[in-house]
Amino acid sequence: MSDESKDDGRYAYDGLDRVLHEKARLGIVTSLAARAEGLLFTDLKALCNLTDGNLSRHLTVLQEADIVEIHKGYKGKRPQTLCRLSEVGRKRYIEYITVLGAVLDDAVEASKAARRAPKILPEGFSPA
Repeated sequence: MSDESKDDGRYAYDGLDRVLHEKARLGIVTSLAARAEGLLFTDLKALCNLTDGNLSRHLTVLQEADIVEIHKGYKGKRPQTLCRLSEVGRKRYIEYITVLGAVLDDAVEASKAARRAPKILPEGFSPA
């Protein structure tokens, strides 16, 4: 087996969950992962710097993917929404972060290799 065939798909990063990979949703899930008790909608909105509508839309996507649980309640007469990471969501988030760690490790290694490698073009190649 050649070195190239051993590395087929090496940088595909299939574990980068598309639902979690979106910037706002990653912020939402990371905020919730740090707080097992969950966060109120207004606190989550402030932490992630999102509008009501934007946060609501992202929470819907996350809820439909079984990543986030939404609970409605009241404090006095004021309605409140509590958002929590589901068990499935916590598992998917940990898997995602593990793959993201591999991406970072590869990026650091590639950066080190690029600094060590001579900047010579292979024979037959010229700048385009």
